[in-house]
Amino acid sequence: MKIEHVAIWAKDIDKVCDFYRKYFDGEVQSLYHNPAKQFTSRFVTFEDGARLEVMHRPGCVSRETQPRFPSKNGLAHFYLETEGCRPMAKPEAQHEQGQHLGYAHLSFSVGSKEGVDRLTQKMSDNGIRIVGQPRTTGDGYYESVVLDPEGNRVEITV
Repeated sequence: MKIEHVAIWAKDIDKVCDFYRKYFDGEVQSLYHNPAKQFTSRFVTFEDGARLEVMHRPGCVSRETQPRFPSKNGLAHFYLETEGCRPMAKPEAQHEQGQHLGYAHLSFSVGSKEGVDRLTQKMSDNGIRIVGQPRTTGDGYYESVVLDPEGNRVEITV
């Protein structure tokens, strides 16, 4: 058994797909459009067969602009967007220092510490936001963390 693909919502499909093509050698597939559901998506396929589906539907709201509710015990409460970016429920979630429950990051292995350093520097030179400089973590990974054009965390590791 294997994970077939991971999907993310995006405001700008082409900008997000171009990021994964440019920095991670993803092959961007043709645009799918369902006018009845006002839904569009593109798959990005990577060398090992992994795929990322980048989806868009009008009205999607970013985590930063979702309605928030008063804090309770230090945890912020907000609507989670589900079922095509439409508010469906009000579960509790932690929203602290850019972290939240649910999807955390994608991780790409580049094969070496030098590869991590080189790609991180290239991205920094190109204005990509670096939120974690290359380092060895407590669990032994050598990694850096960057943000894609829509603020999704991407880990670059050996």
